[in-house]
Amino acid sequence: MGKLIYSFFASLDGYVADEAGDFDWAEPDEEVHSFVNDLERSIATNLYGRKLYEMMAVWETPEVILPSTPAVQEYARIWQGAEKIVYSRTLETVSTARTRIEREFDLSSLRELKARSERNLSIGGPTLAAEAIRAGLVDEYWVFIAPIIVGGGNPFLPAEARAALELLEERRFNNGMVYLRYRNG
Repeated sequence: MGKLIYSFFASLDGYVADEAGDFDWAEPDEEVHSFVNDLERSIATNLYGRKLYEMMAVWETPEVILPSTPAVQEYARIWQGAEKIVYSRTLETVSTARTRIEREFDLSSLRELKARSERNLSIGGPTLAAEAIRAGLVDEYWVFIAPIIVGGGNPFLPAEARAALELLEERRFNNGMVYLRYRNG
């Protein structure tokens, strides 16, 4: 059975985007990107809401991403190779390969998907992840803390979430970013 992983970049004060919706302060450098690539190889399926999917779709055409480093190019290949499920009531079509739309985020279907999957699944975006967190379906949290305080914005965890976590791994990067990997206890 695959694990459901919530992976995100966040500010020290707990936001994935600031009040203006910006998150460029969390852009990984080459060292962090290479590490992320190593993690992402274990992901068979990415679960997205519409907004995050539309943002991530740029990885289908990485030539538009500048600067294009070896780690960026490798991430594009990894992302393109994964299955993608977009949960949206409004999205008409998808623009990327290996992608399908689901109109409802159904927790029982997610449980079945986890049980059938031989590899890990990744859930992206705090709104979609909040439902899985509240249902106790997130197995691991991969947290990249950026060395910045943004003062407000879109929090990475729902306010009403409560879970006992076990620290499995930690790593500090030269740019001041810190990676923490937790298992849901």
